[in-house]
Amino acid sequence: MSETENNVRTRRRAFDREAGIETAQALFHQRGYDAVGISELTKALNINPPSLYAAYGSKAGLFSRCLARYVDEGNLPADKILIAGRSLAEAIEELFITAARLYVKSPLQRGCLVAEGMRADDEQARELANQYARPGILFIEDYIRQSEPERAKELSDFVVTTLRGFSAAAVTGLSRPRLLKVARMNGQAFAALLSLNPDT
Repeated sequence: MSETENNVRTRRRAFDREAGIETAQALFHQRGYDAVGISELTKALNINPPSLYAAYGSKAGLFSRCLARYVDEGNLPADKILIAGRSLAEAIEELFITAARLYVKSPLQRGCLVAEGMRADDEQARELANQYARPGILFIEDYIRQSEPERAKELSDFVVTTLRGFSAAAVTGLSRPRLLKVARMNGQAFAALLSLNPDT
């Protein structure tokens, strides 16, 4: 065998950045940003630290790519639920129920990757997660404003805080039946809030 042929046979396969993002996303989702170190990431991706930095810039850069992938592929589909012409109470209740189901869909990757990233100890990770969360929060507020222009902010705060609570409950092990029951109760609570006179 010639030296050239030997080099071809022994040449390391090119690193697949997208596959690396998928692997890292699963780790971050399962264990949280703070608990996943560089050594664990490089072992899971089968690369060395310089290669990780060359591919993604930093651990935070890799997390940002994971958040982008999650938002594109696995996030709560609010745009398909909060649509024009629906009863506001009905739409928000479906949003809650869909979130509850999504956040416990995987036995290992529970909760919302973005919401949990917003609770990270690492300041850069928190800021990245907040950046990815912001468009969804504004979308919910704008949708509510179409029906409740005077109360859009407070009602959207209720919805967003409730969704983040669902995520935290899922991560800490609340069962699917119990979380779905809580989702329905919160849907009823939101409907009751709509019936209240804000001036009383």
